[in-house]
Amino acid sequence: MSVVFHEASKTFHLFNKEVSYVISVLANGGIENLYYGKVIKDRDSFAHHHEEVGRSHMAVCVEEPGILARHYVRDEYPSYGTGDFRSPAYTVLQENGSRISEYKYVSHNITKGKPSLAPLPSTYVENDSEAETLEITLTDCVTSTDMVLSYTIYADYPVITRHTRFNHKGEKPVVLQRALSFAVDFLDMNYEMLHFSGAWARERYIKKRKLEMGIQSVGTATGTGSGADHNPFIALSRPETTESSGEVYGFNLVYSGNFLAQVEVSTFDMTRVMLGIHPEGFSWKLETGESFVTPEAVLVYSNNGYNAMSQAFHDLYRKHLMQGEWKDKARPILLNNWEATYFNFNEEKLIKIASKAKEVGVELFVLDDGWFGARDDDYRGLGDWFVNTKKLPSGVSGLADKIEAMGLKFGIWVELEMVNKDSDLYRNHPDWLIGTPDRFECHSRHQHVLDMTRDDVVDYLYDCMDKLLSGAKISYIKWDMNRYMTEPFGRQLPADRQGEFMHRYILGVYKLYDKLTKKFPHVLFESCASGGARFDPGILHYAPQTWTSDDTDANERTKIQYGTSYMYPVVSMGSHVSAVPNHQMHRNTPISTRAAVAYFGTFGYELDLNLLSDEEIEAVKSQVKFMKEHRELIQMKGDFYRILSPFEHNDTAWTVVAKDKSEAVAMYYQRLNKINASFLRFKLLGLCPDTHYEVTYEIAGKTKSFKAYGDELMYMGIPVDREDLNAMGGDFAAIIYVIKKID
Repeated sequence: MSVVFHEASKTFHLFNKEVSYVISVLANGGIENLYYGKVIKDRDSFAHHHEEVGRSHMAVCVEEPGILARHYVRDEYPSYGTGDFRSPAYTVLQENGSRISEYKYVSHNITKGKPSLAPLPSTYVENDSEAETLEITLTDCVTSTDMVLSYTIYADYPVITRHTRFNHKGEKPVVLQRALSFAVDFLDMNYEMLHFSGAWARERYIKKRKLEMGIQSVGTATGTGSGADHNPFIALSRPETTESSGEVYGFNLVYSGNFLAQVEVSTFDMTRVMLGIHPEGFSWKLETGESFVTPEAVLVYSNNGYNAMSQAFHDLYRKHLMQGEWKDKARPILLNNWEATYFNFNEEKLIKIASKAKEVGVELFVLDDGWFGARDDDYRGLGDWFVNTKKLPSGVSGLADKIEAMGLKFGIWVELEMVNKDSDLYRNHPDWLIGTPDRFECHSRHQHVLDMTRDDVVDYLYDCMDKLLSGAKISYIKWDMNRYMTEPFGRQLPADRQGEFMHRYILGVYKLYDKLTKKFPHVLFESCASGGARFDPGILHYAPQTWTSDDTDANERTKIQYGTSYMYPVVSMGSHVSAVPNHQMHRNTPISTRAAVAYFGTFGYELDLNLLSDEEIEAVKSQVKFMKEHRELIQMKGDFYRILSPFEHNDTAWTVVAKDKSEAVAMYYQRLNKINASFLRFKLLGLCPDTHYEVTYEIAGKTKSFKAYGDELMYMGIPVDREDLNAMGGDFAAIIYVIKKID
């Protein structure tokens, strides 16, 4: 790993064993990207890769006889108005109404390690030897504003992170009307754009489109979260790229609010990728001495297909994004009472459910919504974070003590950012609700959003949680967020700063997370947002796992978890076995299949085990035992490989392989059964070709096994007997294979 600056050619080369990133200073003081891709040898100059040619309609940005035109330059952080007619990465409004800027190179600094972006979440290093950082300072002389382009390259991953900082030194204020985190330009358009779209209960479905001239983009402006509709991630891949081969670039934003991910192809086939805070409704005023920092973007390069890209994201996020005590720990197997009781529970019922959970080997009991205030339904009570003693006469602390006495840990649900109008909190502080003066306040799920830009709101919520967590034996918090923002307006912000409101909201959420996770480092936080509407790297910095979707149907979860795995590690995906008929899809799937899919996540149960048959209870005991034996590999120490896509096939397959190739756990899933069908082969990935393995799997309670070398398992495959699939249920059948090296 190195960041090299060649003074004579004014060229920077960031590289490690897998990736190179080459940029240089232009004649007009701007910064141009000359190359981003597979690692290349360093040299004193790459100037021959900068090209200029006279064209009609070109606007030249240097004195004659120069012909430098920004529209044909691969600008590292482009602006509009000085000859580049494509979309800009930033716009600065000045006091005279002008939006023209010209930032020119002044200096740079190369350091070991990686600086913090606090109060924004970001990836980090534990030792300065793990990364190097380049900061390039450019200045706009008219406004006296510095722009600092920041690049960090990690030693052990094909990863470069980027963000941008504006430091205003001028006497007159300026307003950022657009400030994306980065831009990178490519010379050609022979790519497909991969992104992940959906809605509640069908989050992160894979979408792929061939690039065309013009703009293609995804984004959200939901205010409270990155959203279920689109994820703050896109990838560009060559048309021939597969899971195991080909070139792909992945881009992910470490942010939980409004975002824009945009790809623009010029009529000269040049492709521009940009990602950052969505410009809609955004502005940020900078007075003298003030700064603004964009969220961090993570750029991953792979020339070995999508799986290698994903594994780089997974390793980086597990080791350099998640933090705290739970970063390196496998997750406890839990039972959540929500789908077992909804709001209809009392202490006796909860104790009965928890007791059965303990019997099967569950480690953590989680009390979901309905324990506080007058919360007997979702019309009332949000914001009143004091116990409902009619349901819990011994309080949260008393219930937690009883749960702990069983040998279980105790967790609890909260939705801190929201309020019902039928609540003491709203009656005492109506001004804490987000709303625009003299406008109707839209409601969603009978609730409204608290103004997290206010210190008094954040302090109130912190005090409530401090009292709750300090007063009871609580090991886990499920932090929910169930609606998007409407009528965004800050009652404490002046008119010229209203464009800052939604970003300040997210900063308020981060502030509360930061304070709580530092005060209670032993508590495992799980993020939730009507399922997966806030599944992003920003929230993973504080809560190392996220409820992947409210849809717990095993068949639908194959799609949701398959899509999520492109950027987020298995250990971050909340996944539960729920009752049948499924409460979202009203579908019946075998309990073995529900567990097989849920294994590849945090794993837990969301049902009343007392309602299961004796045979099903024995199956649950076996499932819990299996997960305890294999969770270190699945969650913490393995590489995840996608093999068969549920978006393309009737079957779904994936596997987790140990880093040293000594063991693996794989799943083969059949959606619908077939009559008189063809033979099947399950071709594994990631094993060592020369290693001898034993493959073990269970069919309807009977254990089967065989031995084979890794090359056979990967290239010939495992014969999947359709009679075995029939024995496992036929429709919606799954088989789990355990592969272990033979000494």
